[in-house]
Amino acid sequence: MVTPLGNEDIFRRSMNQGHSAAWEGRWQEAVEHYARALQEFPDNPPSLNSLALAHYELGNLDQALEYYRRSSRLAPEDPLPVEKMAEIFKTTGRKDEAIQFSMRAAELYLSLRDADKAINNWTRVVRLEPENIDAHSRLALVYERLGRTPQAITEYIAMAALQQHAGQIEDARASGEHALRLNPKSKDAQEAVAMLKAFKTLPKPLRMGAATGPLRLPAGSPRPAAFQSALHAFEEGPDPIEEASQRSLQALAAMLFDLTPQDSDKRKSGGGLQNLARSLARGFDERAIVRHLSKAIEHETRKHDKETAEELKQAIDAGLDHPAAHFNLGILLDKLGRAESAQRSFQRAVEHPDYALACRLLIGDFLREQGKAQDAVLEYLQALALADSAVVGEDKAPALRSAYQTLIQKAAANEDAKATGLLAENIRYLLLRPNWRIGVNEARGQLPIRPGANAPLPVAEILTHANSARLVDALGRINQISRQGHSRAAMEEAYGALEFSPSYLPLHVHMAELLLLSDRPQQATEKLAIVARVYSARGDKERATQTYERIVSVSPLDVDARLRLIEQLAANGQLQQAASQNLELADVYYRLAQLDKARDTYEKALRLAQGAEVDAAWNVQVLHQMADIDLQRLDWRKGLLVYEQIRSLAPDDETARLNLVQLNLRLGQEGKANGELENYLSYLNSRGRDEEAGTFLATLVDENPRFTLGHRRLAEHYQQMGKRGDAIKAWNTVGQLLVEAGDREGAKVAVRAILALNPPNPERYQQFLQRLSK
Repeated sequence: MVTPLGNEDIFRRSMNQGHSAAWEGRWQEAVEHYARALQEFPDNPPSLNSLALAHYELGNLDQALEYYRRSSRLAPEDPLPVEKMAEIFKTTGRKDEAIQFSMRAAELYLSLRDADKAINNWTRVVRLEPENIDAHSRLALVYERLGRTPQAITEYIAMAALQQHAGQIEDARASGEHALRLNPKSKDAQEAVAMLKAFKTLPKPLRMGAATGPLRLPAGSPRPAAFQSALHAFEEGPDPIEEASQRSLQALAAMLFDLTPQDSDKRKSGGGLQNLARSLARGFDERAIVRHLSKAIEHETRKHDKETAEELKQAIDAGLDHPAAHFNLGILLDKLGRAESAQRSFQRAVEHPDYALACRLLIGDFLREQGKAQDAVLEYLQALALADSAVVGEDKAPALRSAYQTLIQKAAANEDAKATGLLAENIRYLLLRPNWRIGVNEARGQLPIRPGANAPLPVAEILTHANSARLVDALGRINQISRQGHSRAAMEEAYGALEFSPSYLPLHVHMAELLLLSDRPQQATEKLAIVARVYSARGDKERATQTYERIVSVSPLDVDARLRLIEQLAANGQLQQAASQNLELADVYYRLAQLDKARDTYEKALRLAQGAEVDAAWNVQVLHQMADIDLQRLDWRKGLLVYEQIRSLAPDDETARLNLVQLNLRLGQEGKANGELENYLSYLNSRGRDEEAGTFLATLVDENPRFTLGHRRLAEHYQQMGKRGDAIKAWNTVGQLLVEAGDREGAKVAVRAILALNPPNPERYQQFLQRLSK
């Protein structure tokens, strides 16, 4: 708690400045701001934690440990500093202290009902010390309570192994058998129990591998060779202009081959010349074309640009009208400083798909240099449309090209010179580089997902901000490095990217994913939560929703994130998804034994579902959960109302029907119980489901042995099915219950029914009937 000493304005301003610096990865600056805040209020635990984190990120582990200790002394119930100290002890090789503090942090998190974080700390213990039976025991119990049966079974088997090795044979068997009871079909549990019974030794738990070093690479440290190869792979390959130039040279060489005299017979038979017909102008001079084209290729191999251009120009004048020739001539003229002449050549090649992308970029560059920014950006957008369409697949390309035409029309009407110049620069940066397809694909990965959308979003949508193309490039490198398994090196790249665009949220999302890969889920979810709030504040509902979904997938027990996700979904009109998330939240509350909150949340899920088209079975499932909670709280009347709703939605729901009869009996409403029974039996009878009726009645009387009508209807069922022995036994029970209730007339009916079945000892029943008649 902030004491009344010091200046609150200075404290608050320093903390905000520290948070801003930390957000942007400027940790040394963050240290200075947090330290200034602590001068005002030295005993403020959040400030101490923030300063400790900044030192931790800088690698100043001793200072970080000191501040976390101070924070823990001031707020002994806060698990965060204890957990952080455990991480530092683990990093510095102080195993015993890491175990001690991890166990303490886990218990503190559990007291706050944060089971996931408690699990993280116990897991750290068993990684450090696989034979720590206390940690395995706690994990087993919590996993069991959370309903994570496979994990619970694994931990109980680990306990059994450790108990067996310690000579605690009976305890080991008990642990193994408990694991088997959790899931009798589990092969691991079956094998463990079999080995224990056969006095065979179970294997001890093994140490699990985990990265223990600092997340960031030390300054100046060399990068791994594999990391370097990942970067090189990202940078290999021609850019669009080099690619088109290579194609044009190959096409010219192929044309020369088709036009040479030795292939004249082939041409006469319908080969090469027919294929070239579309490339030759009317009145072409074939010999002149061959001569000049041959010399052009010869000069090209010697890098004689001027001579190559002259020969190629003469081949075109002789009748060679092919996009490859025009494009290659344009490239040569541009190199020779004849830019305007080059543009005319590019215009003649721009419609051919092999050269369109390169031509658009080159024409755009020319217009930009001429100060025609508006015209230039239209060419760049045409180029981006071609590149983007090339990577989405043929089925999506037409719709994407149509979307680009809309963007091009908007750009033509946009008079904002700054925005136009920025977009042009970003497109050039994205496309004019090696392996441009990888860059475009990476850019597509940054686009928001639009469920149900008919057309993919154009990449141009994310190229309207400063440095956006550089960021797409950086994210591509980060992904490439991460896929090679170098998460720490990828994080280093991410910190480098933050320097030129600290507020680019997709980058922070990538950093969160890298934190998850580095076994730092708490920091990852904290970063994702901040990102989600910023997206929401910016009005980007889709991205905010996606980010909250990612948080709850990582930390299913994060109640705050799930509540915010539900808010986002409801605000977006995604009522069915919001209702489903309410259902998940209710399950979380249920696992945490917060039954009141669980039931309220189930009700909210139902209300949300009313505005969406959900299957009746979904409503029935939710109602069953609510009724289950009502029964646990012994609120039978409320449970009865819920089961009546289920009966209306699902008349053949046997569980609801059974509970309707039983709850009415418990509430002393035997008449209503009888009515519910008769109603369900009539329903089954009308559908010819006699066997189900018999099973239902058997279950009902088994759980309610003094329910007279249940026994009577069961007796009648056995009688109709020809089960004489079972019918006599059931009628006997009916008679006994009626006699005990003082209903002699009803008992007579039961005895007469038995006599009608020709029992083996009719005299006894005749005598009993006479006694009842007196």
